[in-house]
Amino acid sequence: MTPPADTRILIVDDHPIFRMGMEALINQEAGLMVCAVAENLSMARAAMADSAPDMVIVDISLGNGNGLDLVREIAGNRHPLPVLVLSLHDESVWAERAIRAGARGYIMKKAASESVIQAIRTILQGHIHLSDTAATHLLGRFRKGPEAADAPPENALTDRELEVFRLMGSGLSTRDIATRLGLSIKTIGSYRDRIKTKLSVATTADLVRRAVLWMEKAHFQKPAPRV
Repeated sequence: MTPPADTRILIVDDHPIFRMGMEALINQEAGLMVCAVAENLSMARAAMADSAPDMVIVDISLGNGNGLDLVREIAGNRHPLPVLVLSLHDESVWAERAIRAGARGYIMKKAASESVIQAIRTILQGHIHLSDTAATHLLGRFRKGPEAADAPPENALTDRELEVFRLMGSGLSTRDIATRLGLSIKTIGSYRDRIKTKLSVATTADLVRRAVLWMEKAHFQKPAPRV
C-alpha cells in the first residue's frame, strides 16, 4: 500500500535565517515537507503556481507588501489553501485581523517549536489555531462588539494604515516606509493623513509620538534594517 504523500508547505517570510530555521523544523516532522520558500508577495504567488503547496505559512511584514494581502488572495480562491500567520507582531493586535482576512491560525515567532508544529497540524485537521491569550482577547472583542467604548481607536485603521502607523512608530521616515512597502511617497502621505483623521491627531509630529507610544505599549520589535 502506498504511504500517504507528505503535506507540502510554502513558507513566505522576508528573513532568510528564519526561513531556513522553519524549513529545517518542518522537514524533520513526519508527514510534513517544505516544498518552496518565498521572501515577498510576487515570489509567493509564483511558488503557489509552480510548487502546488497544501498549506501556506506567511509573515505579516514582507519586503514588498503586507502578508495579509496574500491571505486575502488565497481565501478568495475557488479552492483556498489553509494559511497560518506566523509573525513577530503582537497577537492582541493582529490575530483578529489575520482571522478576518481568512487565515486559519495565528502564532507569534517567539512561540516554542512544538507550538508551531502543533499549530500546523491543528490547521491541517481543519481547525482554527490561536493561543489561549489570543483566543480570550478575540472572544472578548466579539462579545463587546466592534464599536465597544473601550476599543482602542487604532482598531479603526485598515491593515495598511496600521502597518504604516507601526513603521512610523519604529522611527522610519516617509521615504523609508514607501521603500519598504513598495509604494510612492505620495501614497504614504495619503495614508498618514487618513490615520491622523481617524485618530484625531492634528500634526505629523504628534502622530509619530503617538505611534512610538503605541509601539512601546504593544512591545513590538522594531523592523530589521534592509541591506
